[in-house]
Amino acid sequence: MWDPEAEYWGEEGEPLPDWTREIIARGSRSAFEMEQVIPREDPDDFDSDPILEANDLLAAGRRPAAKKLLLGLLSRDLRCLDAHAHLGSLEFDGTAQQALRHFEAGVSIGALTLGTTFDGVIPWGLIDNRPYLRCLNGLALCLWRFGHIQRATALFERMLWLNPADNQGARINVGDVRAGRPWRA
Repeated sequence: MWDPEAEYWGEEGEPLPDWTREIIARGSRSAFEMEQVIPREDPDDFDSDPILEANDLLAAGRRPAAKKLLLGLLSRDLRCLDAHAHLGSLEFDGTAQQALRHFEAGVSIGALTLGTTFDGVIPWGLIDNRPYLRCLNGLALCLWRFGHIQRATALFERMLWLNPADNQGARINVGDVRAGRPWRA
């Protein structure tokens, strides 16, 4: 169970940010950890991590090889949300429309896992939740970038409900979107 009373909401005596009030008032909710799906050459060798390998390839300036590796993961299992998240990030600066597709796919697949009535939290601290949260953030940023303000706002708000610790800064982005600030790199 996730208990808002046990969370850090700022220094004692300081007023709570507006976005926290409704989340705290909602009270305790179930915490959920998603299942990480990473197709591996050898499923028994957890030291081989193709996502880390793709990141290493990117760091070495081998973008096409990283992209090929990530696309290969998706050809073996579309449920690999980490591949969608990393491909979306890889495409974000260049082909934002393609990034949007990867993030949308990751969010849609993750939503199938959570179901339509999910009202719990998926904390960033549970590492297997991070790919889905990255896809949500990437999708919200793409929507903001393309001027879909209402959808971007709704996604940033959803991120705060799903991960109230807000390790990704959704509270800042939703504030900027609501204030009418345009997306900027």
